[in-house]
Amino acid sequence: MPTYTVHAPAGRLTDVHRKRIASEITRVHNDATGAQTFFAQVIFLEVQAGHWFVGGASMVGEQIFIHGQIRAGRSSDVKKKLLTGLVDVVCEAASFDRNLTWAYIVDLPPSQMVEYGHMLPEPGTEAEWLAALPSEDKALMESIGH
Repeated sequence: MPTYTVHAPAGRLTDVHRKRIASEITRVHNDATGAQTFFAQVIFLEVQAGHWFVGGASMVGEQIFIHGQIRAGRSSDVKKKLLTGLVDVVCEAASFDRNLTWAYIVDLPPSQMVEYGHMLPEPGTEAEWLAALPSEDKALMESIGH
């Protein structure tokens, strides 16, 4: 499951911003990778003034940082589409300037990830993996977001 952690200055994002960003990050991940939407999770962390430093100095003003952890095995074209999409939707949803927005993606081997109690599949094999799961686990995953 991709996990996207969005770091923003405390108080900068409203509930509306967070809901829209989470929805759009989920959509972008699905569009770029083809993975089901129930795989995507988005976590928001507020950074208090004086707790964010760049170049050794405390940040002045606003910045947003998206840190995505995704399953390894995606092509560089997919990652580029994903990164571009992440920046686009976050900037639009929260009215952030592109030059104040950072996004990183980190690959994690699926063999080192367990979610919903199951080892994750290799990219591109999600449908087969889902079909082989116990029916109650499959139902739980498919109910998320609806």
